[in-house]
Amino acid sequence: MTSIIQIKAGWLIDGTSAPAAENVILTIENGVIKSLDHAGPKESASILDYSGCTILPGLTDAHVHLVMSGTTDMAIRETQLFVAYEKSAPVIERHLKESLKSGVTSIRDGGDWGGHALRFVRENGDIPVMAKCAGKAWRADKRYGKLVGRPPKDGQTLAGAIAEDGQNPDFIKVVGSGLNSLIEFGKQTPPQFSREELSQAVQAAKKLGLEIMIHANGDEPVRIAVEAGCQSVEHGFFMGQDNLKRMADNGTVWVPTAVTMEGYAQSILDDDPKKAGALKNLDAQMELISQARELGVTMALGTDAGSTGVHHGRSLWREMALFMKAGFSLEEVICAAAKNGADLLGLNDQGTIAPCKAATLVMAKGSPQDLPASLQQPAAVMVRGKQVV
Repeated sequence: MTSIIQIKAGWLIDGTSAPAAENVILTIENGVIKSLDHAGPKESASILDYSGCTILPGLTDAHVHLVMSGTTDMAIRETQLFVAYEKSAPVIERHLKESLKSGVTSIRDGGDWGGHALRFVRENGDIPVMAKCAGKAWRADKRYGKLVGRPPKDGQTLAGAIAEDGQNPDFIKVVGSGLNSLIEFGKQTPPQFSREELSQAVQAAKKLGLEIMIHANGDEPVRIAVEAGCQSVEHGFFMGQDNLKRMADNGTVWVPTAVTMEGYAQSILDDDPKKAGALKNLDAQMELISQARELGVTMALGTDAGSTGVHHGRSLWREMALFMKAGFSLEEVICAAAKNGADLLGLNDQGTIAPCKAATLVMAKGSPQDLPASLQQPAAVMVRGKQVV
């Protein structure tokens, strides 16, 4: 039986970077967008009136950790990392629901030590959020990354580990550098893997039909990641303009996660020297985001939700606000959060509002001038024509 719904939108931002349109009628048939026009709705259709809202595509948070919350309680932060699946499962479910409430309809999980997020998604196929998961990430022995993954076995190469793993993830996560210092501004850490090791890992992943997302900060780790052919660079603090040019030339996607520094800075006392360090790191990242826009680097929005002070769902609009502060227009940042994010996850029928695309939509209260803050509590969220919020 054919189901037809029509929606009256006061404003519509389609996710392509085009300017917002006014007074648009969307016709949806069986969860798929059939047409966009300014004509009156058909009398036989079910009409939903969102004339006081701005409708935009469902958003993607391209970097989260579902097993972790954004709490600032250090005791909770320690215990949530290495718990059994049975304790993680309800936490993961809660974070997926929190994401939906902020218009985040798809997420990319960057891994956890037990592969719990991947298992949850595999065992719960009816969740409305489209979740792509790395499972357990890969890191070098005795290097940063224990909270998200493990090193290859003794005598095993990274490429060999990927080929023989068998956990069947949606993509491969590699930790390619260390963390950013909040005390020594711009301090860089050495790469965890060589260019040759990463290149072989990329080829091993491609044989499985998978891409690599890589945690990389600093000039050399990012350069190696881009030259090796990793699909996306996560974080990318202090990587320099030359790496931005490489990314633009190679089509590498950058997920800056600037909100991590804002979230951390807001969670600690003003007299803590790490607060000033986090804000200084944020300023440097904002400058790189501005340069990347000018150079034509493809960027997707990711929050690293689960980091200190970075909460699932609602942190995405904060990342959007930071992008706008760095020079993005509202339409450009929605394109990064919707189309670019969907493309990165391989969701070809999502990310824009157009005929033949899935009717996965966010109804944000008010006009475009109220965005992105109005995403804190959307009027409604629809996934494939079904209202889920």
